[in-house]
Amino acid sequence: MTRKSGRKSAGGNAERIRSQIGDRTPSLAIILGSGLGSLADELEERVMIPYAELSGWPRVGVAGHGGELAIGALAGRDVVMLKGRAHYYEHGRPDGMRTPIETLLHLGVRTLVLTNAAGSLRPSVGAGSVMLITDHIVWSGMNPLIGDEGDGRFVDLRDAYDPALCEIFRRAAAATKTMLHEGVYMWFSGPSFETPAEIRAARILGADAVGMSTVPEVILARRLGLQVAALSAITNLGAGMAEERLSHAHTQAQAERARHTLSAVLRQAVKELP
Repeated sequence: MTRKSGRKSAGGNAERIRSQIGDRTPSLAIILGSGLGSLADELEERVMIPYAELSGWPRVGVAGHGGELAIGALAGRDVVMLKGRAHYYEHGRPDGMRTPIETLLHLGVRTLVLTNAAGSLRPSVGAGSVMLITDHIVWSGMNPLIGDEGDGRFVDLRDAYDPALCEIFRRAAAATKTMLHEGVYMWFSGPSFETPAEIRAARILGADAVGMSTVPEVILARRLGLQVAALSAITNLGAGMAEERLSHAHTQAQAERARHTLSAVLRQAVKELP
């Protein structure tokens, strides 16, 4: 799909969504990561639209990613939630979420909150914890803007994770008496988990958590001018830091542990998010 045809698809998708949600005007979207899709069940008077009904949207093939768009009310405001995402390891395309994010822009969304399941590189931040992402490192070497055109592709990522939004999440955590950790997320391509040697390297380079998603979406969203914040549900310690064996089933189960904490912080933050 060319950039031009992708933008046309995004505009058409937005019109299709509007035809189903009436006069709702969501300006906030939340992408739900592995094991976190049930957060969409908290939306009131929600409308569900399968990704398969939207042009250019990914066919999600990972357990724990429902492949549905949910629009409804959360804490008294209209919110869009994406139950699942496309990952680089599914198709070899780092820009697999371009059309969904462009669709959100056409729909009127200006703030994007991303969530994921991640492995912790800090022994004190174990499974069930929630971490606010304040920066990232691209270990994979991939970038979703490769092949893009124009000077706009040279995106300034100094404040990729909007400082004002991060402050809102800090206040939300304090209001809900939630321990909100903060740190740097390192993106690995997956689908294999990291080796103990890679985990040691990541710690030396300054990462606090590792995962297989989110960063491409952050870059795409910033390219389009959206404000971005991101949260990790910690599901395990990195390879070699504990005796546990890693698997996707383990990731899903442990993400569920963090879901209630993440939900409480999101509900509180939504009252302030622009």
